[in-house]
Amino acid sequence: MSELIWFKGGRIAAEDSAKLEQLDVLVEGGKIIRVAEEVKAPEGAEVVDCEGCVIAPAMFDVHVHAREPGREDKETIETCSEAAINGGVTGMVLMPNTLPAIDSGGLVQSVLDIAAEKSRIPIWQSGCITKGRAGKELAGIAGMKSKGVPVITDDGDSVADPMVLLRAMQYAKRFDLILAMHCEVKELSGFGAMNEGVVSYRLGIPGIPACSEEICLDRDIRLAQYTGARVHIQHVTSARGMETIRRFKEEGVKVTCEVTPHHLLFNEEHIGDYDTHYKMNPPLRTQKDNELLLQALIDGVFDVIATDHAPHTEFEKNSDFVSAPFGITGLDTALVSLYHHYVKTGIFGWDLLVKRYSAEPRRLTNLEPVPVVEGGVAELIVFDPNRKTKFTRDFMKSKSSNTPFLDQELDGQIISVIRDGEFLLNR
Repeated sequence: MSELIWFKGGRIAAEDSAKLEQLDVLVEGGKIIRVAEEVKAPEGAEVVDCEGCVIAPAMFDVHVHAREPGREDKETIETCSEAAINGGVTGMVLMPNTLPAIDSGGLVQSVLDIAAEKSRIPIWQSGCITKGRAGKELAGIAGMKSKGVPVITDDGDSVADPMVLLRAMQYAKRFDLILAMHCEVKELSGFGAMNEGVVSYRLGIPGIPACSEEICLDRDIRLAQYTGARVHIQHVTSARGMETIRRFKEEGVKVTCEVTPHHLLFNEEHIGDYDTHYKMNPPLRTQKDNELLLQALIDGVFDVIATDHAPHTEFEKNSDFVSAPFGITGLDTALVSLYHHYVKTGIFGWDLLVKRYSAEPRRLTNLEPVPVVEGGVAELIVFDPNRKTKFTRDFMKSKSSNTPFLDQELDGQIISVIRDGEFLLNR
């Protein structure tokens, strides 16, 4: 590959501009050295024809389950990173609910060692709040911080004991660590498998009430308000929960939050004939929740979009609805599905997509965004809105395919992913 790459005729997407300006981009040695209407590229430059395409900063995902160590039958760090690249993502934060759970500096280092060998993109590992995610004793927070964890979380479970959580917040504040909260009152969720309401009653499936999430969410933010800690609310699903976050933000509490593509796009009605691809935790809520969560994303209540990429084997997902595990893959599909449903239709623009799925996720983890500007790093994607993407089993790079998008064809395709001036993907 040439040291010089000339991206010719593309339209540049930026977080601070709704306008896509047609400009050439010249990259040399991993840096963007020129962005202009007409670039005179030196002889020998590799030319990438971007006519009709969008050139955007590469995405970053703060909520990913790679399953390694312990469940490599579902996913590995290598396959997870390839799925990320396939979806235009060049960095991600892994959740610690593996086997064993990542609750010490030594275990963090073991994952980072695997990632250094197997992943073509940088990976950050989060650590547990409590030992073994059991909710009883604090994990080795100082040791994990020394290994570079940006976040601590017991994701998959809430910290049920409020005193344990309060102590964790006081301790994490000393290290300037974010606590990422899975909000759920287990006693209210019980053995539920979907949102509790008219649809769950009709299908005969035990339900999980929205208040299970909302009560815990309110408690966690109130503790953050009391301690001054930084909390990040994961995968918000209900409009009432979102409004609680909005109110606390207005009061100045250090709270950020995320929304997933599937909680924007799907709701309880999509479960239809007990399709386990729509089973996730927290569950899909109502169409009204979809509408209000989407508006909150546009309004800026949600800081980031994150996939909560949660792969499972086909055997597991082929169980009956109640027995099947919660979770949906998302790395391969997120960017294209968001373009297809929202950007192409004019509901929101590339500026919002770049801000919430590229720039703000990096800022949340104390990283610099990667805008397509002169002097910036060459960490970008080329997206062709005129092509289509069919999410076949062969197309997707994740080891698992538990997604409602399986075998669906959507508008738009990621044709190139570049990092450090090298093509990670080039279709």
